[in-house]
Amino acid sequence: MRNRVGKGASGVGSDEVSVMEGDSVTLNTGVNTTRQDDFRWYYNGIRIAQINGDINKTCTDVQCNEGNERFRDRLKLDHQTGSLTIMNITITDAGEYTLNIISNSRDSSRNSGKIFNVNVQGVSAAERDEVKRNKGESVTFDPPVARKPNDVMTWYFNEILIAEITGDLSKTCTDVQCKERFRDRLKLDHQTGSLIITNITNTDSGEYKLQIIIINSSFSITRVKRFNLSVIDVPGSGLSSGAVAGIVVGVLLVFAAAVTAAVIYYRHRKSHAPVPQDEDDADSNRSPDPDAVQDDDADSNRSPDPDAVQDDDADSNRSPDPDAVQEDNADSNPSPNPDVVQDDDADNPPPYPNAIPLEDMEHH
Repeated sequence: MRNRVGKGASGVGSDEVSVMEGDSVTLNTGVNTTRQDDFRWYYNGIRIAQINGDINKTCTDVQCNEGNERFRDRLKLDHQTGSLTIMNITITDAGEYTLNIISNSRDSSRNSGKIFNVNVQGVSAAERDEVKRNKGESVTFDPPVARKPNDVMTWYFNEILIAEITGDLSKTCTDVQCKERFRDRLKLDHQTGSLIITNITNTDSGEYKLQIIIINSSFSITRVKRFNLSVIDVPGSGLSSGAVAGIVVGVLLVFAAAVTAAVIYYRHRKSHAPVPQDEDDADSNRSPDPDAVQDDDADSNRSPDPDAVQDDDADSNRSPDPDAVQEDNADSNPSPNPDVVQDDDADNPPPYPNAIPLEDMEHH
């Protein structure tokens, strides 16, 4: 801050104000108005607002200067202090704002005032945050500036107040609707002002707005930061992060067990595999050639030659020759010759000389 004395006025000081596009800034007078005081605001030498005890002489923007629509509906006057607020400031609003205070009394009239040099910085696309998260995850919204002890931070969800930090105090979900929606899933970092939402759901999608009031003795800046949250519904996202982690660990354990079982089975089969045989054992244990078996069977099971059978049967069953039989019988069983028998008897006398002939015994 630097001070200077304005022309035709005593006690005129100058303040440097740096804001960002989209902010609202309040330029403070530092005094309270009276019916005799006249407050006039100028932008680069052009009157834009006026307030005094006579309400008929109060004006802003177009009312003060016909045809001037630079600040249409964006200027606000505090009738108690005379402070001027510029809402949703733009880069074209940068410049010098001058306050001229005319204090009238019965004895004298005194002029005083202040000058504010306002600088407006553009907002990059990165500062207009688009946030995407999967269902069940957590999300953290960080303020664009470091929080100071006198700053007031207020969080809104779709224009509903959900959290606030004022001085040394902080609170979340002051109304029933907020408590019902988030159910103890909101956390507020008192030091940084960051807002944390855990286990987000599809109903958490929407606009989150942070309003920061930066308080200074001569001015105050209301800065707004917006976050558009999109919650993506992915398969299995209905489970909590802990449950998902447990499922993953379980699958890995099952896979490890399957691999271990496969290794044990492989080693078991390898240890019980048959020992390779030598060539001699292989020859001795080789299964007989099916063709050779068939040859042997063919030789052993071959039906006899009909002709050969007939020859054998002819030889064995041939009717004997009558003449040959007679000869054989004649040779083997010759009929006794009476003479020969007698001779034999003569040669072989009976053992008992005195034996009586059988014929004689029959007669006796």
